[in-house]
Amino acid sequence: MHVFDEKRNVMKKKQEITYCYDDKIRIDQYITLQKIYPSRSQIKNLISNGNIMVNGCKVKPGYILKYGDKMQFFEAEKRELQINAEDIVLDIIFEDDDLIVINKPANMIVHPAGSIKSGTLVNAILFHCRNSLSGIGDIKRPGIVHRLDKNTTGLIVVAKNDIAHISLSKQIKDRMTVKKYFALVHGEIKNNSGIIDAPIGRSIKNRKKMAVIEQNSKNAVSRYQVIKRYHGFTLLEVSLVTGRTHQIRVHLSYIGFPIVGDPDYGVRREKLDITRQALHAYLLEFAHPRTKKYMEFKIPLPEDMQIILESLVEKKNSV
Repeated sequence: MHVFDEKRNVMKKKQEITYCYDDKIRIDQYITLQKIYPSRSQIKNLISNGNIMVNGCKVKPGYILKYGDKMQFFEAEKRELQINAEDIVLDIIFEDDDLIVINKPANMIVHPAGSIKSGTLVNAILFHCRNSLSGIGDIKRPGIVHRLDKNTTGLIVVAKNDIAHISLSKQIKDRMTVKKYFALVHGEIKNNSGIIDAPIGRSIKNRKKMAVIEQNSKNAVSRYQVIKRYHGFTLLEVSLVTGRTHQIRVHLSYIGFPIVGDPDYGVRREKLDITRQALHAYLLEFAHPRTKKYMEFKIPLPEDMQIILESLVEKKNSV
């Protein structure tokens, strides 16, 4: 059995830095500028976990540094976390020494989280790649540079080495990748196209869900174009400008056209026979990390969505 081994952070003091400026700046921004760690998201995690403290106290990533503040950094102690590699069949669209593009099925989580430690895409690719994956990401997310929700199907790219991980992550951050989705929604959208520009953050009513909210949120922008209208439904092509958690699902629900089958942001009583949100990542474009060659991948709708659309055509013709 193949396993992925990584070290976990525990409290062992590594260094201390004193802030000697009068300028006000967030601690996560300041440490990012010092280039101590490769990414700001990693820095935020370290601060939140208490691996970076101020004056011996745990703070939030948004803490404003003051003159004389002492930042303590803690390094990892040798303690291993194992993720089992599992022989799970993958629908591989493309693969080389640097990356692998996969058509993710429904009902598959991308990486281990919480009590879920098996059956994920990471477990599957660890077996397939024989541990040849980038280790830059979080311990439980080797090679993962972007995600799809558990029941969203479609294209996802995984980095097989650190060079690929750094390049793909930068392309995503700089909005140089293209990701497009097919979404079947309730209601008939009149406009042929549109832009949804609404900030997304953690829901106040339900912390497990996201919502369009002004406070403690991040800007989020989605573009949509009508592909076909049915009686009471619309098939959309949706493009992501930003990549927030549940972005497409939240945005479409926010404008009054929730995705068919969405258990969290959809209608209470579903009219169509589908067991998941009808959302499919059908197109992915990026530059190859090593060759810089432009790459484009497309895949058709999965069978469950095709069946639903065929049934809508039959209903429309019978009216």
